Amino acid sequence: MNLPAQKIATYEDLHSIPENMVGEIIDGELIASPRPSRVHINASSILGGEIIPPYRLGKGGPGGWVILVEPEISFGDNIIVPDLAGWKKERFPVEEDHNWISVSPDWVCEIVSPGSANIDRVRKMGIYLMHRVPYYWIIDPISKTLEVFENENSKWMVIGSFEGSDKVRVLPFDAIEIDLSSLWLDSALSLAK
Repeated sequence: MNLPAQKIATYEDLHSIPENMVGEIIDGELIASPRPSRVHINASSILGGEIIPPYRLGKGGPGGWVILVEPEISFGDNIIVPDLAGWKKERFPVEEDHNWISVSPDWVCEIVSPGSANIDRVRKMGIYLMHRVPYYWIIDPISKTLEVFENENSKWMVIGSFEGSDKVRVLPFDAIEIDLSSLWLDSALSLAK
């Protein structure tokens, strides 16, 4: 039995995604995901708030990075929108004649949800490795964990696994300490009282 050939998604197909969805192209497949949940957005917002001042702005840290929330990045034929990504300043393309960023980042962070975990842990992780992203963080706000990977000789090596209220200094942002409890929405709300 012959199955019909599957259409390879193009960048133009991303324009058909409803505004309340995030569109990506992974291995030729158009993937539409709902906007992130509040626990997901909280983790992303707080992590960005911890990293951006010292690493992008040089406030209390070394500076020298461009860190973006949900950037659209081209990895060959793949168009991926990680939750956070960072480039060393000298590698970041300030101007391009298209919306996506064409240079692989120096760091990527994905915040997983039950619906995205397999894509983030398998498909995207493989693409990031193939395109030589040096550091990959996976945050799970439901299980309250952070996994940190380093690309060593085209293999992901676990350089740290953390949970709950651990206070961490991890590459590539080891000049600052991050209190993981601030990333978890329920913990952050109880601290705000």
